[in-house]
Amino acid sequence: MPELPEVEVVRRGVQQWANNAHVTAVEILDQRSLRRHVDGPEDFIFRLVGQRLEASYRRGKYLWIAFDEGYRAIVIHLGMSGQVLVSDPDIADPKHLKIRITICRDDRVQELRFVDQRIFGGLYLDTLVPAQDHPEELIPQTVAHIGRDPLDPLFSAEAMFRRLRKKKSSLKRALLDQSVSSGIGNIYADEALFRARLHYARPTETLTRNEVSRVYTAAEQVMRLALAQGGTSFDTLYVNVNGESGYFDRSLNVYGREGKPCLVCRDDGTYTLIVRQKFMNRSSYYCPKCQPVPRRARW
Repeated sequence: MPELPEVEVVRRGVQQWANNAHVTAVEILDQRSLRRHVDGPEDFIFRLVGQRLEASYRRGKYLWIAFDEGYRAIVIHLGMSGQVLVSDPDIADPKHLKIRITICRDDRVQELRFVDQRIFGGLYLDTLVPAQDHPEELIPQTVAHIGRDPLDPLFSAEAMFRRLRKKKSSLKRALLDQSVSSGIGNIYADEALFRARLHYARPTETLTRNEVSRVYTAAEQVMRLALAQGGTSFDTLYVNVNGESGYFDRSLNVYGREGKPCLVCRDDGTYTLIVRQKFMNRSSYYCPKCQPVPRRARW
């Protein structure tokens, strides 16, 4: 599933090509990708055609493109396998194309193509409302419950500390809770926990202020490294707007490395092997030496 760095890579690509473009046509090839737009495909097309698009934004794994009218936006959620591609009209349609939005800027016509193999993602139009913690910022109404992410300039580790100390949860469950802080998925949670030297089963109410700061600083570092390498692509389901893959999977320290030597322990002259354990219908990877199991583990 695309996580925050992958969505941010897509947002930057959309910003480059769609900003100040006019929507001239919309084609819906699969209505299932519009199921979140409750007023249906005809309303989606009617309200979108003729609009001038402005800047693109992101909160966690949601991204949106604002209209120049100032109070509505196209919201995009990639789901498990969604892709947003910017293509010339004469390029052949990709497999699993669901929605085509034709845009024109400076007399150049291009297409925003939404591709989704598994059809868990989709597009919809939404009203922009002031963010609760920063009224000057406009955010889609349906995204208002999503927490800020570690790359957000207004993200506060101190606020995270106060929230986590009140929760009765394991640390990784809290990291994956998008209402607490957004954009941290399974891959980057494991990588951040490894960098912070914390086990995923650590009870949140036992965390110190320094430990909370460490794990979110680590999450920010991991995500910025991933952004610099175009995100993480394990298969063709995630690509950027040009269809290119990301290469951060080559820099992972623990995720997907079960049974391989820990890179830190290896440098110390020992050979602790990375462990994989089942967690929330997925997997957690960690180094038993660098991330010892806490005495009061909450699984």
